[in-house]
Amino acid sequence: MTLDIVFAPHLPLWALVSLGVMAAAYLGIALAARAPGLLWRTLTLAVLLLALANPALLREERQNLPDIAVVVLDQSQSTGIGERTAQALKAQTALKQALGAIPQSELQIRYVTATDATSRTDAGGTALFRPLAEALADVPPDRVAGAVLITDGQVHDAPQDAKAQIPYPIHTLLTGKPGERDRRLTIAQAPRYGIVGETLTFSVRVDDSGAQDAAGAPVDLDVRINGEFTARHSVPAGANANLQLVLPHGGENVIEIQAAPGPNELTLLNNRAAVMTTGVRDQLKVLLISGAPHAGERTWRNLLKADPGVNLVHFTILRPREKLDETPTYQLSLIEFPIRELFEERLNDFNLIIFDRYQHSSLIPVQYYANIARYVEDGGALLVAAGSELAQPISLYRTPIASVLPAEPSGQVLEQGFRPQVTADGMRHPVTAGLPGANSAETEPSWGRWFRLVRAAVMKGNTLMSGPQDAPLLVLDRIEKGRVALMLSDQAWLWTRGFEGGGPQAELLRRLAHWLMREPDLEEERLTAEVRGDRLMVVRRTMGDRPPEVEITAPAGGTQTLTLNESQQGVFSGSVQATEMGLYRLKNGDLTTAAAAGPLNPKEFSDVRATPEILGPAAKASGGSISWLADGLPEVRRPRTGRAMQGDGWIGLRANERFAVKSASQTPLFHPAIAVIAMVGLLFMAWRAEGR
Repeated sequence: MTLDIVFAPHLPLWALVSLGVMAAAYLGIALAARAPGLLWRTLTLAVLLLALANPALLREERQNLPDIAVVVLDQSQSTGIGERTAQALKAQTALKQALGAIPQSELQIRYVTATDATSRTDAGGTALFRPLAEALADVPPDRVAGAVLITDGQVHDAPQDAKAQIPYPIHTLLTGKPGERDRRLTIAQAPRYGIVGETLTFSVRVDDSGAQDAAGAPVDLDVRINGEFTARHSVPAGANANLQLVLPHGGENVIEIQAAPGPNELTLLNNRAAVMTTGVRDQLKVLLISGAPHAGERTWRNLLKADPGVNLVHFTILRPREKLDETPTYQLSLIEFPIRELFEERLNDFNLIIFDRYQHSSLIPVQYYANIARYVEDGGALLVAAGSELAQPISLYRTPIASVLPAEPSGQVLEQGFRPQVTADGMRHPVTAGLPGANSAETEPSWGRWFRLVRAAVMKGNTLMSGPQDAPLLVLDRIEKGRVALMLSDQAWLWTRGFEGGGPQAELLRRLAHWLMREPDLEEERLTAEVRGDRLMVVRRTMGDRPPEVEITAPAGGTQTLTLNESQQGVFSGSVQATEMGLYRLKNGDLTTAAAAGPLNPKEFSDVRATPEILGPAAKASGGSISWLADGLPEVRRPRTGRAMQGDGWIGLRANERFAVKSASQTPLFHPAIAVIAMVGLLFMAWRAEGR
């Protein structure tokens, strides 16, 4: 219980003050005039003013309110370097013991653990002040004793105006040790887009922080594009350097650059950096050579002309050069076929060559067919859309091109109605998988019939579509570095015309052409991954029965394996939790890929050296402190408000001495009746003094 004297004036304060001023003025005049009975008059006025002020004795029963302090433990990825985690946990345990000796009625502690999953900035840095503010959200500011941060000092949400935002002491206990060294790689500038096959310039920088005379020393950089090693460069430390790189394919490309380890490094995690660059194909060059006119002659031309990404060169060979034509020259509108230019000088400029119902003639010398075969083996693409001419003695199979064709024609042509079927391989291959109207294990295809098929024996590759008696219709193959497709019918135009409901001719031929031109989304053996929320989603497409387990390397270097389950024919998928920021690397057999969780180059690893510089302003503005755990754990004290909150070897958690009133009562000290009696008596004494 506490006792106190309080006042509850019967008049407003301004009136009471006015009366006091008037009384003082009156007494001053009386004093100057040496009026008799001045003492009694003074006492009378004093009693009057005291009665009007109404003093009372206040009795309160109070309950002391405990102060609240917060201990924030930094468990971000950078605190896992070296012995920092062990230091932090040891300090937290010792701090719990020290704070546990303080009665909970005086001080209550809230412990907060800040991890990458719960306390991450948008740039991928460590946020400690956000969870600190959340822990104190329900606590009045005058009850906060302070906060203790156990961290390496790499905090990326420190307030700019700490004095205004932090009305309590902030103490930082630093893990690590002063004077640490580390090498870090940053990508200073990188293009977001680039033309596939053309040289792009990337600006990088290697810094050896904490090292003496490291500027200018050569550092080796390894470059990987989409997980595959491409080149090694040597650059000087401490300065920007340019790397010339080439994107291998369209779509997203993950460019990874890794610096060689430096001496006495803290971690190798920030020796590498990555960037996503979208590859944009320049116009793909396609050479289309059409032979004898037929109903579907314009099918390929219309399809390729409609694609803005394709630069089509189309020749229709109506007659061989040795055939006489008596048409006057001025009436000729056709140009001479540039054989040498196309098949020798500019052959490698084309991304795809298409022979549409073409039969061998003396127009193209045999050695040029050999050039085409070598072009395919060296990485080119060839499509043969064949009709009945393939079964004749003058077919392309009687030329050196036969060495790259996946099937040998038997010389027979089936001319009967049939609905093309997607084979078991075709249901797994992205060129034909999921075609609208395709057959399944239980149903027949719903598209229209074709009426011609060249019989052939498949020697290699994958048969994706078949005709009557399981005769091959569409065969795809990889020849060394190149690709070949053989369509053993010229009846696809029936689908275009809508015969018997038509079929997905445009979609099929588009997929076929883009597979030949290496569209990544149409690869039959492909590994992809992306991070959605906190899950790393992995998809593996394969022509095989079951892929091996996927090896996953986390940004911090930890590895794990993932078993994939078949989600649809030829597609296997699975997921794991993605708890770390940065680049996840995946390997499945010969396939590799990468996926980014959060920023590709998180701020968390921009500098991993333990430092007091970032939190120094907050400590100074709040009256707190920064100390190294390597020097020992400071003592905890409870200084009162207004006193120093830190000193040599100790930190202070403010004692606010807040309380709640459980009950209160007031007893008047000057009853009105007593005041009246006192004033009458004093006035009588004043009258008596004046009467003398």
